[in-house]
Amino acid sequence: MMGQFVGILAEFDIFSWIVLPLLIFISRIADVTIGTVRHIFVSRGMTKLAPVVGFFEVLIWLVVISQVIRNLANPLCYIAFAGGYATGNYIGMRLVEKLSLGLVLIRIITQKDSACLVESLHEKQFGVTVLDGHGAKGKVQVIFTVVKRAHILEVEELIKKFNPHAFYTIEEIGDVEKGVFPMRKKWTDTNPFQVFSFLRKGK
Repeated sequence: MMGQFVGILAEFDIFSWIVLPLLIFISRIADVTIGTVRHIFVSRGMTKLAPVVGFFEVLIWLVVISQVIRNLANPLCYIAFAGGYATGNYIGMRLVEKLSLGLVLIRIITQKDSACLVESLHEKQFGVTVLDGHGAKGKVQVIFTVVKRAHILEVEELIKKFNPHAFYTIEEIGDVEKGVFPMRKKWTDTNPFQVFSFLRKGK
């Protein structure tokens, strides 16, 4: 009995049934993650980065699909291919979220006096436009501000602090001309690996 087990183990192709599916899974994660980031680059008008990222995306995909075709009799390759695609989508979305690329329009509608909120937004160097309007319950003020995605939480904190019952929406926008934005932080003031911290923390 032991001899039969040893014989089966000796005939077992570790590369085909373990190593290859694992490589396909990992490569597919990289391929789809890069593809997700490329789509964001295109939508944000980053025309110089998108082609470079697209090159590596297609190169990895070609290598992976060639291995799957060569091993059509191995069902684990199919599972690894599909599993890597699903995992890559998740990681890609999380990565884009952490990178905080692009601009958003935040529209705030409040019945309460917005002077304190507007002043706080100005102190943070956010550009603000205020309009008078009329809502279902009477007069309202509508506040518009265009901010970088990385500053969304900062604006939300100000809204909750000064106008906690205000109604607000957040919409993605492609590009803007001029405008008022906070000063950029110097590269030396930031941690270039901070965007990948969620992978280490497992969040």
